[in-house]
Amino acid sequence: MKLFPLHILPNDTKIDFMRWRHVAMAVTIAVFIASVAIIGVKGFTFALDFTGGTLIEARFDHQVDVEQVREKLESNGFEGAQVQSYGGNTDLLIRLSPHGEHAPGTGDAAAEDKATAAAVVKAINSADNPVTILRNEFVGPQIGKDLAKNGLYATIFMLAGFLIYIAVRFEWKFAVTASIVALFDLLVTVAYVSLLGREFDLNVLAGLLSVMGFAINDIIVVFDRVRENFRSLRAEPMEVLNRSINQTLSRTVITAVMFFLSALALFLYGGSSMEGLAETHMIGAVIVVLSSILVAVPMLTIGALRVSKQDLLPKAKDVEALARRP
Repeated sequence: MKLFPLHILPNDTKIDFMRWRHVAMAVTIAVFIASVAIIGVKGFTFALDFTGGTLIEARFDHQVDVEQVREKLESNGFEGAQVQSYGGNTDLLIRLSPHGEHAPGTGDAAAEDKATAAAVVKAINSADNPVTILRNEFVGPQIGKDLAKNGLYATIFMLAGFLIYIAVRFEWKFAVTASIVALFDLLVTVAYVSLLGREFDLNVLAGLLSVMGFAINDIIVVFDRVRENFRSLRAEPMEVLNRSINQTLSRTVITAVMFFLSALALFLYGGSSMEGLAETHMIGAVIVVLSSILVAVPMLTIGALRVSKQDLLPKAKDVEALARRP
């Protein structure tokens, strides 16, 4: 397949992927365990979309130490303040949970936001390095809980829909395998977000759902070729699976490259608010293309998920059974 005047991969590759299926499965299990450990140890930096609180973007005239700003906020009553630099050491993102007299109450929300911003400026401002507030907004904790719940529902409904679709279109073995691999891709991408401390907001959640959809789409293409080859080729199952991967390899790679490049453009030119979504797409594209090639098809050779020609040709199986009767 061509990308402009160039070939990314030849169309007639004959790579023996199944030869390394045991190694691929071992690496997959190790990555799964590591991802769970990372999420369990590091957790997530949830944005105010989910936690509620006050978000303040502050700009200093000169470079500032993040730790010193955090200490100043804590000494002035803003305990647990999250301070993060972005766009250089002069711009800071400050997240404050509802606290004390600055928490939202029955008064006017805009007035409370201004009061919180004024208190923050008073705490971190200095004569030799003045600070300017660029943005100040508040998200209620109930709104955050509702968003988190709706995000969980969206993930569950999306997975259930994919599972039903694949089960109807393919054998149940394909449906189970595709769901497991898609969840694995999602888990590894989430672990990446956790490892880097990337703020988990609605944009990142949208990116994760997109990655899961991309994974299912990629796996369906490969599995469709597996089904066709089992029905048309007279070859051993390992050879059928190998041919299926090689025949879809060029398409899988070029689709991932296009997905990655579009996310890269969004990361470079979409502004700081879109960085989480774009970065999630980029790392997801890499994870999905590797798992589609090295994990999804090899899983069709394991235990109850093992696929054979008889699974895809039930009528032929019945005819063969009748022919063997005396």
